[in-house]
Amino acid sequence: MVLYKLQDFEPNYRETFEGKDIKGSGVYREGTDEKIGTVNDVLVDEEGHFRYLVVDLGFWIFGKKVLLPIGRTHIDTPSDRVYVIGLTREQAENLPEFNEDLILNHDYEERVRGIYRSSGRTSTVETSTPVESSTPLESPGRVATTARPTTTPTYSRDTYSYENEPELFGLNDRNHQTLKLYQERLIANKHRRKVGEVAVGKHVETETARVSVPTEREHVVIERVTPEDAGRTVPASEANFREGEVARMEIYEETPEIRKEAFVREEVRVKKVVEQETVESQQTIRREELDVNAPNLPIEER
Repeated sequence: MVLYKLQDFEPNYRETFEGKDIKGSGVYREGTDEKIGTVNDVLVDEEGHFRYLVVDLGFWIFGKKVLLPIGRTHIDTPSDRVYVIGLTREQAENLPEFNEDLILNHDYEERVRGIYRSSGRTSTVETSTPVESSTPLESPGRVATTARPTTTPTYSRDTYSYENEPELFGLNDRNHQTLKLYQERLIANKHRRKVGEVAVGKHVETETARVSVPTEREHVVIERVTPEDAGRTVPASEANFREGEVARMEIYEETPEIRKEAFVREEVRVKKVVEQETVESQQTIRREELDVNAPNLPIEER
C-alpha cells in the first residue's frame, strides 16, 4: 500500500479543513497535560484516508520522529491538541525512527504496528533482544503478568487491509462521537412553461385610388382681320399671286400616363420583452435543537 504526505496528496487541504492545519499541533498523553511531541506531518492512503501522524518526540526523545496510527489518537481541534491513547515512553523508544527519505513498505509498517498492537494486550515478556518485524515488540525490562495468547494473528503483505485493524486505524468511537442536528430550508426554483404564441404576418388589401392629371390639347384658330392699310394700291411687283401656297402648323395634345410603383410605407419590428415580478411563498419548516441532560455535571459547549 502506498502512503502519501498530506501536502503532496492534496495541496489545498487547508481549504478542505476550513483553514485548520493539524500539522504543528501538540501531542499529549491521554488524560494528562504531559506533552510528548508535535505533529510534523500526516500520511494518507491512496483514497485520502488518514493513516498515520508523523510525530516529532522532541519533548520526550530528542530528535526522533515516529509514526502514530490515527486510531490511537484523540484529535481535539479547538485546542490544537492531539491526545495519544495507550502509548508509553518505552514503546516510543522501541518504535523505528521515521525518516522522510525512507521507503515505507509492509515490513516497516509491521514493525510500527507491532509496537501498538502490544499496547492493547495484557501480557508482556522480558526481552533484551530485537524482535522480528512480524512479531509485536514489547517494552524491555517488564515481567509478564499473564500468559501470552497461544495464537497470534498473522498479517500478510498481500491481504493486509487497514480496515482489519480498526483499533489502530479507525476513529475511536468513544472519543469521536457525532450527533447531527437537522434543519429544513426552503428551496426556491422556477420552470418555464409556454402560455401562448403570437403570430405576426402580413396580407394584401386592395382599394381604388384616384389621381387627377391636368392635360393640354392644342387647336388652330383661324382669325380673319382687316389691316389698317386695307384698300391701298400695291405695285405689281409686290403682288405675288401664287396658287397652292399652304401654311402648316403642328397640333399637339397631352394624354395621361398612369402607372404603379411600390415603396416602403413603414417597418414593423417584432421583439420580446421580459417583465419581472417577485412571487412570495411561505411554508412551515422544522429544525432540530440540541437537548443536553446532564444534571449538576460541567458541560462545555464549543
